Amino acid sequence: MKKKHNGIRPQDLIILLKIIIIKNDSWFAIDIAQQLNLSASFVSESLDRSKFSGLLSEDKKRVNKQGLYELLIYGLKYIFPAKPQALVKGIATAYSYPEFNNEFSSTVACVWKCDDGDIIGQEIEPLYEKQTIAALNDSQLYKALALLDLLRIGNKREIAFAQKELKKIILD
Repeated sequence: MKKKHNGIRPQDLIILLKIIIIKNDSWFAIDIAQQLNLSASFVSESLDRSKFSGLLSEDKKRVNKQGLYELLIYGLKYIFPAKPQALVKGIATAYSYPEFNNEFSSTVACVWKCDDGDIIGQEIEPLYEKQTIAALNDSQLYKALALLDLLRIGNKREIAFAQKELKKIILD
C-alpha cells in the first residue's frame, strides 16, 4: 500500500539542495542520509514526496531546479517562517554568514544555536534539528542554508541578494 502524500517537509528542501550541490546523478540516498544526519528511511520517503510534488524526476535522480527555485523564492518564508529570537551561542546564518560580511552590517548577529558555535546572536530556528552539523560538514550547503534564512527573515535588499545567489547555486 502506497503512503499518502502529506506535503513537503523542510528537510525535503535541504535534500534537494544537497542533490544539486553534488552536481551529478551518481549519488546514493544512504550517502545523502549520512551527510545530512538523517535516517535512510526518511531520505527515501523524502525522495518519494519530492517526486510526487514534481520537484524530482521519475527516476528520483534529477531535481526540477526551476520548480525548487520558485518554491524557495516565493514560498519558503510563508511555509517555514522564522523570527529572530533570544541571544544564544551558535554559528552564523542569514546576513551574519561569514561570506556576507561585505554585503550586510548589523549590530546583532543571527545564529543557529550550537554549543560548538563561536558567536552570540539572535537564534534563528533551523529548518531541521541537525542542520548545523550538516552545514559545518559542507561549506556549499552551509552557504545555501544561510541564503534560505535570508529569504525567511530578510528585508527587501537581503531577499534580493539571496534570490540572486540562490539562482547561481540552483539554476546556473
